Amino acid sequence: MQTDASDWIGRYLTHLSSERRLSPHTASNYARDLRALESFCDAHQIGSWTELDSGHVRSFAALEHRAGLGPRSIQRRLSALRGFFEYLIRERELAANPAVDIRAPKAGKRLPKTLDVDQVASLLDHEPADALGRRDLAILELLYSSGLRLAELAGLDLPDLDRDDRTVRVLGKGAKTRIVPVGRRALAALESWLADRATLAAPGTTALFVGRNGRRLGARAIQLRLRRWSAGHGHGVPLHPHLLRHSFATHLLESSRDLRGVQELLGHADISTTQVYTHLDFQHLARIYDQAHPRAHRRK
Repeated sequence: MQTDASDWIGRYLTHLSSERRLSPHTASNYARDLRALESFCDAHQIGSWTELDSGHVRSFAALEHRAGLGPRSIQRRLSALRGFFEYLIRERELAANPAVDIRAPKAGKRLPKTLDVDQVASLLDHEPADALGRRDLAILELLYSSGLRLAELAGLDLPDLDRDDRTVRVLGKGAKTRIVPVGRRALAALESWLADRATLAAPGTTALFVGRNGRRLGARAIQLRLRRWSAGHGHGVPLHPHLLRHSFATHLLESSRDLRGVQELLGHADISTTQVYTHLDFQHLARIYDQAHPRAHRRK
């Protein structure tokens, strides 16, 4: 590539570091992506950025994909190219962005990790020694019992819990309210915690879960408490709130086969979001088949 065209990459990287204040790591990734494009231009005898069109960019992405680069990496690489070309347009070096309509190959959907029923039982079947431990057990039981998101649990107030009806009112995404059941074990853990809460909560605090200082327990604090519980009782399982939500959905779907019901309980606006759990359920069925069917595996 011509020297002056190649120099524009260096100017853009300087712009990223000095004007946009990107981290060195991000700037390094951009540099790698743009140098890859420069090598492509050299190989195809493209001497300036004005000679580059959308067909070239599409060929570049396809070549990277054939070379083994994953869809997410190609997506990031195309994003770097679009930013670079926008910079060239701003500097009047280019009239249009040749990467603007180029899309990376679709990435395969990652299935969420879950715990099996025995892992959940091993995690929750413990008798806490103090008030904060009883609070943490109540949090874990409620997350798994009702499939709550972290923010939903952190935002709960005392009036949201109906102990007689065994339900909890949740404010979900889009400020939508839903009412979900609370399981027997979760309710017992909550009853135990509420007896301790009365001695810990600051006057006027309505939060269902409070910290040592008597005020509402925040989302970050809940994450840290779950990690601590996992370190003591999780047998090496990295524990986070969404893991319990995923496990709740998967176990419920395995038992009920009611996708619409699980959608309502999770508070998903679109059933396609819930359908990921049908794939998890199929994996569970496939394992059972492999273990139990006489012709699922070869005889030794």
